[in-house]
Parts: sequence; structure tokens; C-alpha cells
Amino acid sequence: MFGPGPPPGASWLSYVVPMAAVVAVVLLRNSRPRRLRIETLWVLPTLYVVLLGSALAAAPPPITPVAIGLLIAAFAIGAAIGWQRGRLMQIHIHPETHDMTSRASPIGILFILGVLVLRYAARDLLAGNAAMLHVPVIAIGDAFFVLAVAMLATQRIEVWRRASHMLAEAGGSTGPPPPSSIVS
Repeated sequence: MFGPGPPPGASWLSYVVPMAAVVAVVLLRNSRPRRLRIETLWVLPTLYVVLLGSALAAAPPPITPVAIGLLIAAFAIGAAIGWQRGRLMQIHIHPETHDMTSRASPIGILFILGVLVLRYAARDLLAGNAAMLHVPVIAIGDAFFVLAVAMLATQRIEVWRRASHMLAEAGGSTGPPPPSSIVS
């Protein structure tokens, strides 16, 4: 299934084309501003956690110290990557309407592309050497799923935290009342 390269008889093109498609989608999706609704940022992380829980319940990972350690490490790494991605998001608030938009910064786009490349390489390396590392291949797949869920959920939590703070500052700093409302 996985391995440190393409299967015998396959070309490297079978690896490059999907990666190029992912890069194109990431660049297009993250380069333009999108409306940010902080009141709904909790929906997808909740759905991700439910899907992760149901997947792990349907096919539980092996209960070994190495597998559990791998899942905990994947969660910690995913949360750290998600926090960094959320921190790199550009959030803008319209001063009058308080409508919010977000978009990935150029550094954020490069960061996520680097994470994708590392994840792709690590998946092949770990799966190819699973027996030597004494880690079941299923635990490696589960770890990447946990990493992705932790990354996506933490990113949204960080964006929510920053956007809520910005919205509170914008609402609290409206300035003096207009002259027509001052009673003398």
C-alpha cells in the first residue's frame, strides 16, 4: 500500500501529478479572501472530532505503548501545526459593518505546502519501515488522521480566538458619539 517510492513499474509521475493538483488547489483556495463567520467556526471541528471518534471506534488502533505514543505525538504535532496556521491567517474587519474576511498569508501558504510535502514523505518512510519500528501500519494511518483532525480543529480555534478579540476591540472602540446625539 505505502512504500518509500512508487510501486515497481509505476513512474514518479504518479506521485507528482496528484501533488501538483493539491498545490494548485491550496494556492487557489487560500490566495483570495473569504467571508469569516466566527459564530460557525465550531461546526467543522466538531464534525471532524465525531468522524475521528467513529473511525477509531469502528477500527480501533492497537493498544500498545508505541501506538498510543504515536497517536499522542500526532495529536501534539497536529495541534502545533494548526495553531501556527491559524496564527498566520490574515483576518480583516470592515470598520463600519464589522464584516470579517480571512485569507492565508503567503508565508501561511508556503507553510501548509511544506507540511503537505513532509506528511507525504513521512507517510511513505514510516509505512515502509513500520516493521523495523515495531509499529503497526494501521497505527500510522490512524496517527495521520489524528494529526489532520488536530491541525484543522486547532487552526479554527485559533482563528476564532483572534477574530473574536478583533471584533471585541472594533466594537469597543467606536469612538465618541456623533454630534447629533450629544445633549447639552
